[in-house]
Amino acid sequence: MNFFHLILRNMLHRKFLSLLTILSVTATVAFVLLLSLSKASVEQGAQKGYGPFDVVVGAQGSQTQLVLNTFYHIGAPVGNIPGRTMDMVLEDSGVEKAYAITTGDNYNGYPIVGVNPEYFLTRYGDQKLQEGSLYSETGEVVVGAYVARMLGLRAGDTFTGAHGLVEGAHHADMDEGHGESGEHHDDHESFIYTVKGILPMLNTPDDRAVFTTLDYAWAVHSQMSGEREITAILIKPASLLGAQGLKTKLKGMPQVQAVYTSKAVADVVNLVDQGAGIIEVVTVLCVILAAISILLSLIAAVNERTKDVGLLRLLGKSKGYVLMTLVGEGILVTAAGLVLGFLAGHAASYVLKDALFSYAGIQITPFQWSADHIIIAAATMAIGALASLGPALRLYRMDSLSLFKA
Repeated sequence: MNFFHLILRNMLHRKFLSLLTILSVTATVAFVLLLSLSKASVEQGAQKGYGPFDVVVGAQGSQTQLVLNTFYHIGAPVGNIPGRTMDMVLEDSGVEKAYAITTGDNYNGYPIVGVNPEYFLTRYGDQKLQEGSLYSETGEVVVGAYVARMLGLRAGDTFTGAHGLVEGAHHADMDEGHGESGEHHDDHESFIYTVKGILPMLNTPDDRAVFTTLDYAWAVHSQMSGEREITAILIKPASLLGAQGLKTKLKGMPQVQAVYTSKAVADVVNLVDQGAGIIEVVTVLCVILAAISILLSLIAAVNERTKDVGLLRLLGKSKGYVLMTLVGEGILVTAAGLVLGFLAGHAASYVLKDALFSYAGIQITPFQWSADHIIIAAATMAIGALASLGPALRLYRMDSLSLFKA
C-alpha cells in the first residue's frame, strides 16, 4: 500500500470525523474569502460611485447623507436648495461641468432622478444604450440596467411613480408641502412616465435608478411656476483651486453647503473598516476553531491507530514515514476544506451580489481572483500543517515496542 493510499484509508476509516473537520475548514475559508471579496468591492464601489464629480452642493445637514443619497441613491435627500444656486455655480470660472438634480420620487422602490442627459456623457463617455435613446421631453425616462432587469422594463413601456424613496412610504409625509393627501396621490397617479431607453451596465449605483428630465419633480408636484427647488448639484471642478474657490463662494449662502465628495466617501469607508475590524475578530475565532478541529481529529487518529503505527514500525517503516502519514492526513483534510471553502465562498458571493447591489449599489465580483487568495491558501495550509505536527510528534518520539503495546 503506497503512502497516499494509506492516508486515504485512514481518513475513510474515520470518515465522519474527517468530514466534520473538512466542513470546519470549508466554513472558515468561505467566510474569510467572502469578507475579502466584500471589502474589496466596497472600496472599489466607493471609488467609482461618484465619477469625476469631486464636489457636490446641497442643503445643509449631514455631508455623508448628502453624498450617499446623491451618488449612491441610499437614504433620503438632506433637503432642497433654491434653483438660483445653480446659476451661481455656472457663473463660477472654477467649474468645468455642473448638473442639477431633483429627487424624491420612486418607481417600485427605485429612485427617480431628474438630471440633464448630458450627465451620462460627462461621467461615462459615449456609450451605446442597450436599447432606445436618451430622454428629451418631460415624462420620458431611461432606466438603469439593473432596474430594467429586475422589473422587466423595455423601451416603450409606461408607468407611474410614487412619492418618497421607498414604495408605499410616502403616506406619512403626503400632507407636508403638497396640500391634501388625496391631491398629492392624484398628482403621481396622473403623471405617466414613458421608457425611452435602457442604459448599458455601468457597474455603479446608477444601474439601480431611473433617470428623467430635471423638471419632472416640478411637473409632478405642479410647481412649474414660481420658485423652483433642486435637490443637489454635481460639480466637476476645473481644478482643485477652483473647487476650493467655489466652496468659499457658497459658504456664506444660507442653508447651502458644498462638500468634497472624496472626503465624505472616505469617512464612510473608514466606518466600514471599523465594522470590518469586529468581523475580523470573529474570523480569527473561526480560524482558531478550525485549527482545534484539525488537532482533535488527529489526536483521535493517534489514539485509534497507535497499534497500527507500532506494527508499521516493526515492519521496518521509519519514524519519518510514520510522522509524514499523520502530517499528510492533516494536510489532505486541510486541502480538501480549502478547495471546498474557495468554491463555497465564491458561490456565496454570487448569491449575495444582487442583495448587496440592490441595497448599496456595491457590485461584488464573485469570481475575481486576487493576492488574498494566495494569502488565504498559504495561511490555511500552514495552520493545518502546524495543527497536524503536534499529534504526529507524539508518536514520532515513542519507540516501536511501546507503540505496539499501547
